[in-house]
Amino acid sequence: MKSPREFTPPSPEVMERFAAVVGAGNVLTEPADMEPYLHEWRDRYVGRAACVLRPGSEEEVAALLKIAGEAEVAVVPQGGNTGLVGGQIPFEEGNEVVLSLDCMNRILRVDPEDDSITLEAGVILADAQRAAAEAGRLFPLSLAAEGSCRIGGNLATNAGGVNVIAYGTARAQCLALRAALPSGEIIGSLSGLRKDNTGYDLRDLLIGSEGTLGVITAATMRLFPAVTDRAVAFCALETPRDAVELIGLIRDNAPCTMLTAVELMSHLGLTFAVTHLGLRDPMSGAAPWYVLVELSGHGRQGQALEDMEHALGAAFEAGLIEDAALAQSEAQAEAFWRLREGMSEAQKYEGGSIKNDISVPVSRIPEFLDKAIPAVLKVVPGARPVPFGHVGDGNLHFNISQPPDMEREEFLARWEDVVEVVNEVVLELGGSISAEHGIGRMKRDWMERIRPPAEIALMRGIKQLFDPKGILNPGKLIP
Repeated sequence: MKSPREFTPPSPEVMERFAAVVGAGNVLTEPADMEPYLHEWRDRYVGRAACVLRPGSEEEVAALLKIAGEAEVAVVPQGGNTGLVGGQIPFEEGNEVVLSLDCMNRILRVDPEDDSITLEAGVILADAQRAAAEAGRLFPLSLAAEGSCRIGGNLATNAGGVNVIAYGTARAQCLALRAALPSGEIIGSLSGLRKDNTGYDLRDLLIGSEGTLGVITAATMRLFPAVTDRAVAFCALETPRDAVELIGLIRDNAPCTMLTAVELMSHLGLTFAVTHLGLRDPMSGAAPWYVLVELSGHGRQGQALEDMEHALGAAFEAGLIEDAALAQSEAQAEAFWRLREGMSEAQKYEGGSIKNDISVPVSRIPEFLDKAIPAVLKVVPGARPVPFGHVGDGNLHFNISQPPDMEREEFLARWEDVVEVVNEVVLELGGSISAEHGIGRMKRDWMERIRPPAEIALMRGIKQLFDPKGILNPGKLIP
């Protein structure tokens, strides 16, 4: 496979062919017009491109890919540009073209009887949630970037988010999808069948492929009964072990409602959010750790609150929690959630932050923290670990803020050293170095260390079959 540096930018003739498909106004070449597509929000990855293409339909995507394939022009598919591993950003040479799906934003069908929603790949996640709610249903995929991330990118990265403990990842919520290939062919369907055993499931190959096999153009996703009752609590704990044990205790003591979120936060993370985002600490005193717990139901109003009160009472008796605040209104519940969702944003005000998106078996989260925190402090004395995330499904965002007395650039220069020791602990515990953000550019070179040679060979073979000229997102995911 070619590296991004081996491709050449599109010729004037190819640019004219692109314009003939999407119109000259949707072939962006001015630096100011392209700028929003060329860097991710942390500015860790900043690239250049020959142009940005903005197709408006599946047929236009297919036509553009066919032209690019014939001319051997590298294409970087992009959804909402919210990715955190550089998978959606072109390299610095400027040879590639970005193919943005932001114009393909139609919700094609909401079917309450089939409990499904069919939508184009450029639909913003929050818009899909609203459309489902208007039909009396729930689209449960939910993550911090839901106001700007798009369905195609969610599927291409197999997005997770806060509701995985109850509803699974994007893969689990996808019934069917369609995608355009570099050949100009379109594969897949939008049928929404729950059962279809007619051969290999190409859908599951495309989900999580990060735009390296094809460009997802539309999908049919599962819907669920609307939540009519919920309870949210913010709890103070002494140790992460208490948080792990709390999960089972809540399930045992809340039989009439569903556990939809258990989110772990450290005291330092909470302090950052309160200090920098103007949020209120719901606890009367400080504790080393906190969890946000949410129960959801579809029955009578008040059942979730009763279940939560019963579960928290059992947790107090078992010595698992030191204090708890139970939301008494939707506004208070949302205020609790803002504390959790502000974890990443708040860290920006504390200088440089080295990010790790890891997962281990739920039972081994305490062991991971016991080993990873001292390992990081040995590499960067004075660093400030800010772990938070989805303890209910074993996924932590193990972020490290710079020491207060260290310069930002000096700290960020230690990124690979920190990641090395964190990943060593993750792999020792049978975990994953990428729980929900993908591989992209950031983790590509780890692939040969974490996957057996036979699996890497199969991945390369699949890539060759789908994309024989290697034009789709070169230099990403596949080592």
